[in-house]
Amino acid sequence: MQERTAVSRRYFLDWVRIGAFALLVLYHVGMYYVTWGWHVKSPFASHALEPFMLMTSPWRLSLLFFISGVATAFLFGKTPQGFLRKRSWRLLVPLVFGMLVIVPPQSYYEVVERLPGGYHDGYLAFWSRDLLNDQNFCRDGECLDVPTWNHLWFVAYLWVYTVVLCLLRWLAPKTLSNLAERVAGVFGRGIGLLLWPALFLIVVRMAMVGRFESTHALVDDWYNHAQYLPQFLLGFAVAKSQPVWDRFAALRKPAAVVSLVAYAFIACYFTAYNGDATPPDWLRDVQRVVWGTFQWSAIVAIIGFAAHWSPGDSRARRYLTEAVFPVYILHQTIIVVLAHNLQSLALRPAVEGPLLVVATFALAFAGFELVRRIAWMRPLLGLGPREPRRETNAVADAA
Repeated sequence: MQERTAVSRRYFLDWVRIGAFALLVLYHVGMYYVTWGWHVKSPFASHALEPFMLMTSPWRLSLLFFISGVATAFLFGKTPQGFLRKRSWRLLVPLVFGMLVIVPPQSYYEVVERLPGGYHDGYLAFWSRDLLNDQNFCRDGECLDVPTWNHLWFVAYLWVYTVVLCLLRWLAPKTLSNLAERVAGVFGRGIGLLLWPALFLIVVRMAMVGRFESTHALVDDWYNHAQYLPQFLLGFAVAKSQPVWDRFAALRKPAAVVSLVAYAFIACYFTAYNGDATPPDWLRDVQRVVWGTFQWSAIVAIIGFAAHWSPGDSRARRYLTEAVFPVYILHQTIIVVLAHNLQSLALRPAVEGPLLVVATFALAFAGFELVRRIAWMRPLLGLGPREPRRETNAVADAA
């Protein structure tokens, strides 16, 4: 009964995860309208939405890796035998399927829009070249890597981090357990939960962001690994420590104040230096400190308010917890395909943007509804075997 109660008090993390992935859909629709590089671009792309994009970009992925670490702790507790094999099936099958089937339309429309002279051979011809690793889609000396995982990089990284964690558990289980207890002990009292992870992220950003470009290519993405792997391991370490979750709730208001102030600075900084203007070195360093502060304080605030409100179990939670990973897998391809094909209508962003959001959610959930009913297709979008009257434990099925 005690374990059941403990698990039920983590339902709020399911809602945080659902919300974070929903924001990801909004973010990727926004990527179509800003000046930052992306697969396709609106004819109306501008700087207008960029301050709003910066509202989530520093912390959204760190939050998801943290929650994934928590999920891994609960999953390992449920099925320690064969854990890595089962987890690999749930992650690698949709990753491979995604690279072969889901992602290629994104690369196709990128080539159609950005290849000098366009691309006119049709999708099937492109798809065959994609699968054969054709490296001849080039512009200005840069060539498109195909096949690729695009937005599914998160799945690849999550699997690698899971392997790292399993190796630590197998090679040094006592050391890992003792370290987790110490971390939970430090973060379960005082302001350590708000202070130390933020300081770590500040140091990482100061030391690495100027040296290592964010590539999402796994083998050379050292700045992102330095951010996300510790977040994943931290989530695993504190997953079952109730004092830590109590501290999240207790620190929610100061964390919210810090994150709002930090966001205001970040938005002003990147608005002032979004063109050819170069900031002085000292101001760039201040920005990096504030970025790391915002990155963690926002996570503490979000989880803290969720823990304080502590929404319980419900049919909606169970449905959305199962749906969120398939919707994530499908959403970016839907956005790219719809956005490119809507260009001929010349809709203004104020009309087209909300239409893209609604249509993306509708089609992604329709895809989920289809796949969840066909047993052999379920693994392709990361769904487990269908069980009668299946109950989804809080956070336990988190990607």
